[in-house]
Amino acid sequence: MNGLPKVVVSTTLASADWAETRIVRDNLAEEIAKLKQEPGKGIAIMGSPGLTVSLIELGLVDELRVLVNPIVLGGGHSLFRTTRDRLRLELLQTRTFSSGNVLLTYRPA
Repeated sequence: MNGLPKVVVSTTLASADWAETRIVRDNLAEEIAKLKQEPGKGIAIMGSPGLTVSLIELGLVDELRVLVNPIVLGGGHSLFRTTRDRLRLELLQTRTFSSGNVLLTYRPA
């Protein structure tokens, strides 16, 4: 992962010390749309539901992959909080693992 290009979306981070990293502060929709046009493989968002929802609402997310780890905690928050009442998704694929984890692949409907 150290050699792969990375984009950090932040309004507060001044610099990034990790190799192959650039920071996007402004014009998120424009920057991500340009990034999607570049050659190469897909773009992955790691651990940022707020950013994910923003990009879905901008029409910039093609696919969501949610890995479910079956641990019951007894409480929590919605995975993708939105400004809308519901985030409509279409299930494309499921994959189960011997660990009991399930990978759900969706696309915004």
